[in-house]
This record gives sequence, structure tokens and C-alpha cells, in this order.
Amino acid sequence: MNQAKIQRANIRFFGKSYNKSEIFAGLLFTLPVLILGVIFIILPIIVSLGYAFTDANLLKLDQVQIVGFSQFSRIFSDPLLLIAFKNTLRFVVTVVPLQLTLSLVLALILNSRIKLNTFFRWAFFIPVMLSLAITSMLWMNLLNEESGLINSILMSLGFDEQTFLSNPDRALNIIIIISAWQGAGYQMLIFLSGLKNIPSSLYEAAEIDGANSFNRFKHVTLPMIKPTFSFVIITMLIGAFRLFTQPLIMTKGGPLDSTMTMSYYIYQQGIMFRDVGYSSAVALIYTIFLAAITLTIRKVLDKDNTV
Repeated sequence: MNQAKIQRANIRFFGKSYNKSEIFAGLLFTLPVLILGVIFIILPIIVSLGYAFTDANLLKLDQVQIVGFSQFSRIFSDPLLLIAFKNTLRFVVTVVPLQLTLSLVLALILNSRIKLNTFFRWAFFIPVMLSLAITSMLWMNLLNEESGLINSILMSLGFDEQTFLSNPDRALNIIIIISAWQGAGYQMLIFLSGLKNIPSSLYEAAEIDGANSFNRFKHVTLPMIKPTFSFVIITMLIGAFRLFTQPLIMTKGGPLDSTMTMSYYIYQQGIMFRDVGYSSAVALIYTIFLAAITLTIRKVLDKDNTV
């Protein structure tokens, strides 16, 4: 009798048995997230996918006409889109190694139990707690050519007034440095958690074998935090390819389109120029590109972790 009740209380799914009450409770807890996900993620994706095949204008959404793949053909003849892609690619290949190295070095320093460890941990993490908008506005004021603190310090030391965000050769490099500084604290904590999970016995065994600090790092630390490396690299790549807030607030994509990125370009076309159809087409192609890059890197890293 009890066995029959248990069977009625359970449900089989993909060959496994699950308790109905536990499934109901789980769905109840996740329902708010599912609703918000559908409203703010799934539905916008579906709508954007549909607009990509139309001539939709933000002010004339009641006059939408289907144009097939003509919006996609514009992508290959748009010189500004190519500039935005090159700038984004340059940002990614520069900021990811820079931020990765900075966050790992900070994690290694804090893991060595230095004095004032808690203070430095908070000091390195505080930039992460600030929103990108606030950070961007702060640095924009510091780098102001006429009244900025950095120029004031340089001029007091005898240097000439410098151009920063208004210089096409410097603007993107400055955004790269600021972005690496702002996000390194978060990645530092992830690396630090990975370092804390390494058994001390491995270091002791390596030290007994005569391994110096570099060899212990190379043969013990790096292999043990490979899964952490995979997670950090993938999250940093996704975040770097989505660069938007800093160019929006600090440079508006300028000067001379030197800080125009893919995310800002999509925003510019869809919101500022109201060309929803074209911006949706670019967003769709860019999303497919990011998905392919992310899956490829994840597959490579996961394969490397199993060796």
C-alpha cells in the first residue's frame, strides 16, 4: 500500500523518478524568475528576430513591412559597422589578457596572507560595487582637459596639458585601462576562491621535491585553477564583447568613431536613428557570432581541463 502511494507521489522524467510535491515547490520558487525571464528576455528576442526581416521604424511601428533579407545585405556594405567591429575586437583582445593578469596577480597577493589583507580586498573590490555609469562619469571628470584633476596634476609637475578622451589615438586605450581596473576586483575574488580550494599538502609536497615559487605556481597552482580560468575567461569575453556603457557616457562613440563598439552601434541605429529593422538584423548576426565564439572557447577550455 505504501509502495503504491509512493509511486503515485512520484513522476518519472527521462528515466528518473521525482517527487511531485518537490517539483511543485521548485516551480513555485522559480516562477517569478521565469515570468521576468519571459517578459524581459524571451519576448524581446522573439520580437527583435521578427523585426530583423522588416523595415521597422521606432516611430512608425504600425507601418511595418516585410523586406526579407535586405536588412542583412546592408551589413556587408556598412563601413561604420566594420569600424565598430574592429574597435570591439581590439578592445576584447586587449582588455581580456590585461584584466586576467591583473586579477590573478591581485588574487595571488591576497592569498599570500599579507598584512591588512581585508582592507586591500575591499579596496580592490570597491570599483566593482560601483555601477559602470558612475565609474564612467567619475573618470570622465578626472580626465577633463580643462578642469580635470589628472591634467591639473600633470601641469603642476611641468607637463603640457594632455588630451585624453578627445584624442582618437588615446580614447579607446583609456577605456580599456578603466574597464580592466573596474572589473578586476570581481575576477580577483573568483580566482581567490579557487586558490583557497587548493590543498596545502600539494604545495608542501612540491616544496619537499625542491620546487621553487615559480615551479609551484606552474605545476600546482595553474593546473588546480584551470576550471576557474575557464569560467573567468568566458565571462570576461562575453562582458568585453558587450562593451556599451563606457563609450555611451564618456565618448558617445567618438572621437571620429574611435570608440564606436558593436553594442553602441546597435543602440545608435535602433534608438537614436530609430532604424529598428536594421539594428535588429545586426543584433541577430552579432548574437550568433558571440554564441559561436563562446561555445568554441568553452569547448576548447573544457577539453583542455580533461587532459
